[in-house]
Amino acid sequence: MTHPISLLLCALGGEGGGTLTDWLVDTARHAGYAAQATSIPGVAQRTGATTYYLEVFPVPLAQLGGRRPVFGLNPLPGRLDALVSSELLETGRQIANGLASAGHTLVISSSSRALTTAEKMVMGDGRRDEAPLLALIRDHSRAQHVLDMAALTREAGTVVSAVMLGAIAASGLLPFARTDYEAVVGQGGHAKASLRGFALAFDAVTRQREQARWVEQVMAESDDDAPLAAPATPAALLAPFPTALHDIVALGHARAVEYQNAAYGQRYLDRLQRVLEAERAGDPAAAQGFATTRETARWLALWMAFDDIVRVAELKARASRAARVRREVKAGEAELLRVYDHFKPGAPEFAALLPEPLARRVLAWDQRRVQAGQAPWALPLKVSSHGVFGLLALRTLAACKGLRARGSRFATEQALIERWLAAIERGARADARLGHELAQCGRLIKGYGSTNERGKDNLLHIVDHLADPARPDAASAVAQARTAALADEAGTALDRTLQQHGAPVRPIKPQPIRWHHNPRLKKQRV
Repeated sequence: MTHPISLLLCALGGEGGGTLTDWLVDTARHAGYAAQATSIPGVAQRTGATTYYLEVFPVPLAQLGGRRPVFGLNPLPGRLDALVSSELLETGRQIANGLASAGHTLVISSSSRALTTAEKMVMGDGRRDEAPLLALIRDHSRAQHVLDMAALTREAGTVVSAVMLGAIAASGLLPFARTDYEAVVGQGGHAKASLRGFALAFDAVTRQREQARWVEQVMAESDDDAPLAAPATPAALLAPFPTALHDIVALGHARAVEYQNAAYGQRYLDRLQRVLEAERAGDPAAAQGFATTRETARWLALWMAFDDIVRVAELKARASRAARVRREVKAGEAELLRVYDHFKPGAPEFAALLPEPLARRVLAWDQRRVQAGQAPWALPLKVSSHGVFGLLALRTLAACKGLRARGSRFATEQALIERWLAAIERGARADARLGHELAQCGRLIKGYGSTNERGKDNLLHIVDHLADPARPDAASAVAQARTAALADEAGTALDRTLQQHGAPVRPIKPQPIRWHHNPRLKKQRV
């Protein structure tokens, strides 16, 4: 069931809380959404600020078929989606009333203070410490944006309500575009000043969100030695997607661009738009909150940036990696540190960068070696990545991104990705839950070598035999098969689950048998 998005707006006397509420309601109507607002006037600036309660239904009116949502008149404790306040102590008071919750509420607050009468009466410095209030916000919100709204208001020469509106718009909480807000703000008096305040807050919150995303990316990719500067995704590229997806889509696009080039990043976005269209067709009310597109965005970015020898060389050659190694071994600046990387690329790794005809010949040659009882061919390498020649070799290999796009593995991976995406699109159009379960199957693709190949085989087997939208239990079957595939490497649980749902077990792959001569056994017989 789709629920309205609820906001509690808190403003002191004369700060334009009513104007802010009117702006939000008018923006919702301008964008084609239903909204309702109520106000709760306070007694005075410090004994009860004026609060405004707003609810917005996140589905456009055009998609409701003539129906109208039913709104509430007051906030429910712990169920508030957003608490927006123009003053830090007022934010703390509303949290103390139990309206915000750590698992549900976004808090947008000013870091500035309006001193209470008790603080002003003290002969010396009676100001209260702000640290406990900031800690209270962190402990009772799922996310928070704290900025000096008073300073932004003075800089723009406007009222704080315009600044609060810009912060709300940039938070991504409401399904409106920036142009919808600006169209409404630009109609009233003092429009230029209001738009300046709106823009300053919008940019400030946007920077906070980008920094938060980047910290999460660095923490999640510490093993991959993420670059020190986060690439920014142009707003025009994110415009076709709902605001709630901008964070994950921006990260995925940045990864694809960094992995290959801008065209590869555009391919990532084009693929996601197809999934989004399919999800909207199967879930026009967005009851699932675009869960299928979000999961696809995550796993698609990881699959498109698959590991190959070019990627490995690039990661090993990064300056951030050298700095991390130095930190881990606690080497001082004046100490000499030597780092040797050991590689053992085989025929598949070299064939991956070759065109399909040449790749087939290389792999066939290696297969004949294996069938003759020999070990697969591999080239052991020891590279001194601390030295000039070793680092130059890594950088040279890392610069071969152009070869990657012409190689056989790149074509193979793209074809497999398209098979997975096609299944997601079919599933999402027929059943929102099936599309979501198929999108989550992307987590089966992990690691490299045999682990990676086994994950792709399992995913495609599930797609081919359990993902038929005509099956009444398709979503449950896919979910159970995915869970079983992650349970053990041998695939015993997966085969058992496949049989339970009437699907064939995975085919057994032939494995070569190698005979080894044991001279000691011959001596024992003599």
